[in-house]
Amino acid sequence: MILTDRDILEAIETKTIVIEPYRRECLGSNSYDVHLGAVLACYKDAVLDARAHNEIKYFTIPDEGYVLRTDMLYLGVTEEYTETHAHVPFLEGKSSVGRLGIDIHATAGKGDVGFCNTWTLEISVKQPVRIYAGMPIGQLIYFEVKGECINPYNSKANAKYNARTIKPVESMMFKNYDEAAGRWK
Repeated sequence: MILTDRDILEAIETKTIVIEPYRRECLGSNSYDVHLGAVLACYKDAVLDARAHNEIKYFTIPDEGYVLRTDMLYLGVTEEYTETHAHVPFLEGKSSVGRLGIDIHATAGKGDVGFCNTWTLEISVKQPVRIYAGMPIGQLIYFEVKGECINPYNSKANAKYNARTIKPVESMMFKNYDEAAGRWK
């Protein structure tokens, strides 16, 4: 079941959901609006390798905005740091953002119980569009979980995205490849 605004508020009060900064006006009927952080990133190489650490270069969105191109994948980040200790968070794009042709995630819309961080966005566009730091970019929807989670994300030894950051984080897929064994984990 999806949490309603009342359920989200109760979870914030009990600290099973943390949103920083929290703004009451961003709470919808059954979601919470998140905003685009000031830092974007692009991969340095034109061809990416799933077995390699593909480096990224960071840049700040200027006050006059930044025009996204159709031939690029941009990594963005939410302004909001979140923690989810008893629910499964899903990040979806806002309809107004989608109507501008902006996709905010390729496949990574679901978080895990225990995810504690900002959200890295995989941004692509259908046509050039100017974006701005601080603009509403997505909404978090929270689902109830049945039962107790044995291994929350923030306690996994092999979790790749636990380091708290205010910048987008590149793919860590290369950590799933065991070079010595010659196979994927």
